[in-house]
Amino acid sequence: MRIGVVVNPIAGMGGRVGLKGTDGMVTEARERGAEQRAPARAIDALSALYERAPGTKLLTYGGEMGANEAREAGFDPEVVGEPEGENTNTKETSASDTREAVHRLISEGIDLLLFVGGDGTAVDVAETLSAEGSEVPMLGVPAGVKIYSSVFAVTPKAAGRVAAGFDRVEEREVNDIDEEAYRDGEVRAELKAIARVPVAESLQSSKQLGGGTVESLAQGVADDVQEGVTYVLGPGSTVGAIKAELGFEGSPLGVDVWRDGELLARDANEEEILAVLGDENVIVVSPIGGQGFVFGRGNHQLSPAVIRRSTVEIVASKTKLDGIGVLRADTGDEDVDESLRGWHKVRVGRFERRMLKLS
Repeated sequence: MRIGVVVNPIAGMGGRVGLKGTDGMVTEARERGAEQRAPARAIDALSALYERAPGTKLLTYGGEMGANEAREAGFDPEVVGEPEGENTNTKETSASDTREAVHRLISEGIDLLLFVGGDGTAVDVAETLSAEGSEVPMLGVPAGVKIYSSVFAVTPKAAGRVAAGFDRVEEREVNDIDEEAYRDGEVRAELKAIARVPVAESLQSSKQLGGGTVESLAQGVADDVQEGVTYVLGPGSTVGAIKAELGFEGSPLGVDVWRDGELLARDANEEEILAVLGDENVIVVSPIGGQGFVFGRGNHQLSPAVIRRSTVEIVASKTKLDGIGVLRADTGDEDVDESLRGWHKVRVGRFERRMLKLS
């Protein structure tokens, strides 16, 4: 099999520093101390691919757009081009680099386009494939902050395993949202393309934007609040209802930290959260409807370092939970992910809880 690989090396940099995305924000992300996330996730995916199919012919773009990661994973890739532009020396590759890479890879006759990034990268890949009239399937390695598309595997390693062997493809959605509106607390999702993707159980569903009634759930959380405990409240409308029940207007798509009636941090990044944690800390999060991700999608501020110092309470409306089936975590830290696996009591009402497994 001939697999083309494209890595967006700046994807996901804005997550842990509270920017909710990286589009047009690379400089600010770096000023806040952001570190690259995508290269390591690319290596995880390609290592899993190499373990299962070491004889795979890998074609890729130069530097951190694929060649470096491929060699780290054990491959000797064929490099079809190099990123261009004034900013390549600072690793600030552009969408045009991604599109040109895809163009060159499909011209070489590949069987699969494996890309590493978020929804923006998925759009660049899908639109280029469409413009070229190519029927080459694509598969995403999740590395972005926001991932609303259903063309991604649930984890990098899962992407590598799927790429190593598939026999069918199906059509799936490529979605994207307006990052500027997202930073202001508004989700504007738009269907951008329909792409051919390998058929596999370990692919995520499209993110559902709707939710059910959560008033009683919010009341239950507020009733159980304990003095001296620090509550780290994640993004989303479900947890937003809890914030309102506690008496403050939180950040709709950010992380807020609250203790003893006081809002300690609003729309906080990882560093700000760690700075105000106490002796006892509780993270309150709601899984993404249709996907089941508790960590690793849109809440990277809730990093492994934050999770290690906290207990986790998962909340969800009954309607949302009915459409999930399983919970997932993709923190980028295998030890933390492993510690989260198992059965969780998910609060679905003021008093009612439902058991659901995180795997």
